[in-house]
Amino acid sequence: GEQEEAGERRGAPAEVVRPEGVKERLVETLRGIYEPEIPRNVCDLGLIYGILVDGAEVEVRMTLTAPACPVAGQIVRDVAEKVGATKGVSRSHVQLVWDPPWTKDRMTDEALLELGLL
Repeated sequence: GEQEEAGERRGAPAEVVRPEGVKERLVETLRGIYEPEIPRNVCDLGLIYGILVDGAEVEVRMTLTAPACPVAGQIVRDVAEKVGATKGVSRSHVQLVWDPPWTKDRMTDEALLELGLL
């Protein structure tokens, strides 16, 4: 039969994850993360400014509803952990951005309506 090189092991080919597939999954992941003080997810609230996918590394640029948000650390940890656990991601980093500052204009109409702000 065919001889295998010493020290070489042929396994299943690594799964190729399309960057756009990863981004879709990341948005799904982020939709499951809620701002504890407002019962809406971080996407609907407009807190996510950008998702940068570089191979299996992801950087999420996000803001908070208020710089002095008491649960800031918790949300950032949540985002970092859940994004990092998303299929196709090996490393996640959350970059907090304060410019442009968040305003309720960034929220989806659905979120505004639900919170009685529309």
